[in-house]
Amino acid sequence: MSGYPIDPHALTEPTLEPIRFGFGRGLLAAGEADERVVALCADLTESTQMHLFKNRFPDRFVEVGIAEQNLVTVAAGMAHAGKIPFTSSYAAFSPGRNWEQIKTTASLNRQPVIIVGSHAGINVGFDGATHQMLEDIAIMRVMPNMRVIAPCDSLEAERATVAIAADPAPTYLRVARDKTPIISTADSPFEIGKAYVLTEGKDVSLIATGTMTYHALVAASLLDSRGISVEVVHVPTIKPLDEERVLASIRKTGRAVTVEEAQAVGGLGGAICELTAREHPVKVQRLGMQDRYGETGSPSELLEKFRLTGKYIAEDIERALASQ
Repeated sequence: MSGYPIDPHALTEPTLEPIRFGFGRGLLAAGEADERVVALCADLTESTQMHLFKNRFPDRFVEVGIAEQNLVTVAAGMAHAGKIPFTSSYAAFSPGRNWEQIKTTASLNRQPVIIVGSHAGINVGFDGATHQMLEDIAIMRVMPNMRVIAPCDSLEAERATVAIAADPAPTYLRVARDKTPIISTADSPFEIGKAYVLTEGKDVSLIATGTMTYHALVAASLLDSRGISVEVVHVPTIKPLDEERVLASIRKTGRAVTVEEAQAVGGLGGAICELTAREHPVKVQRLGMQDRYGETGSPSELLEKFRLTGKYIAEDIERALASQ
């Protein structure tokens, strides 16, 4: 194992909590530390966990209503006036519906608006394809000046939120709806722009972000029992990418696999392909949603269907290694 603290029970009896809960706690802590922090929501205050901040700081909270374009435009004005605004909605609506306003009012003008896209990925479950935002990493990563962060669990989301408020810039924070395993600990580090080696290996670099980091660890454990040594690299900050850490791992193993609960094109996988093409050409296997939309079903059913559990990740890696 590496020096990154991992919950020793994460793979056997993990504690489950929605990642959005960590955001809610982190926003409250950020607001207590800095009175410039304000919060704006698009009529989803409890769903996105902004109610914790609203209840504590009602005079620093704005309910914009179901008007996502106004949500980020008002936030950009507040940022220009010296505030640190966090906005929240479902990721399908923000950044899905208001990408243009994010671009023209926040990113283009380098205003420190933090866009929190909740309920991202297929774990939205029964709400179906319309609400399962899978393209957000790609569309936000391509935006100049925009940071893109996808925490692996609720504890990391809490740390990430506090870190973003302390270093405000145009930022997209991606959080999930359903309960997911907590793999980090109170001592696990988080720094914007840093990636972390969770398990050391020599045969393949498995590069994961968000909810998929847990499943990457499960896959690594399964493959270890089959004699395949996997180095799991957790990338909570997709942009700016920790190129040094990622390249060091790929140079060591000679093989790269990426996995994300999002479209495999344009997201984390795209970022790694761009990096390796420029610095260290190597074949990259991209796991994620393969050019299709989600479906209605429970989160666990959907993860199984789209082969995004540790079992299937391990199978795909083993098959790819055997064919080389």
